[in-house]
Amino acid sequence: MKSSRRRFAAIAAGVGIAPLVTVVLPATTALAHGYVNSPPSRQAQCAQGTVKCGEIRWEPQSVEGPKGLQSCSGGNSRFADLDDDSKPWKAASVGQSVTFSWTFTARHSTRSYDYFLGGRRIATFGGSGSSHTVNLGGVTGRQKVLAVWNIADTANAFYACIDLDVH
Repeated sequence: MKSSRRRFAAIAAGVGIAPLVTVVLPATTALAHGYVNSPPSRQAQCAQGTVKCGEIRWEPQSVEGPKGLQSCSGGNSRFADLDDDSKPWKAASVGQSVTFSWTFTARHSTRSYDYFLGGRRIATFGGSGSSHTVNLGGVTGRQKVLAVWNIADTANAFYACIDLDVH
């Protein structure tokens, strides 16, 4: 009888503490499946219906492929629309410094975020964070930035291309 009461008390205490532990423990560097939402990436434009696209419209957070690619689609043929520079992508008007903000939908540990312009890495950020301010290095006119979120616990990364009009 005593052991049943103790077991019940232990279970009740565990159930009562679990929500508190969840709130008190710090978040890991894990974030999520994701994409750049500001300025609007190509997949964000697809999801918003700004540009007519295929399957990516329904899952903008899923542009995932092996690390090291330089592709808007992450090498995923289902999302080939993102690699098509002839589509009417809207270019966001920006200055030399741009803050890229990510939307996340599922947890992953982060190794780093890389930003590329013309195939050259222009910025890298370690750890977590949903926004990164990047200096574009003096370029002007229409530009395409490739944002890459490198996952720590898989061999993959998430890819997003953002079209910009730099002043």
